[in-house]
Amino acid sequence: MPKFSLGQVVATPGALAALQEAQDSFWPYLQRHSNGDWGEVNAEDAAENELSLRDGFRLLSAYTITSGIRIWIITDRDRSATTILLPEEY
Repeated sequence: MPKFSLGQVVATPGALAALQEAQDSFWPYLQRHSNGDWGEVNAEDAAENELSLRDGFRLLSAYTITSGIRIWIITDRDRSATTILLPEEY
């Protein structure tokens, strides 16, 4: 069950290329993100996300796709948009 709205979902060209090259879909990662499964963030970032759920701040998840490349998913504080990107594109 989603814990928050994703808003408009967008992705950077780098993230799209990485997912396409890996023949991976972004949908499972978006679902995990919206369900509060923050993926491979450290304990401090996970705790920050839980606080952000309550207080309306930015949410960040990190996942390793099937090719071994890491992606981030960031939802804006106002929940108007969610961006899929590579960490180096931040």
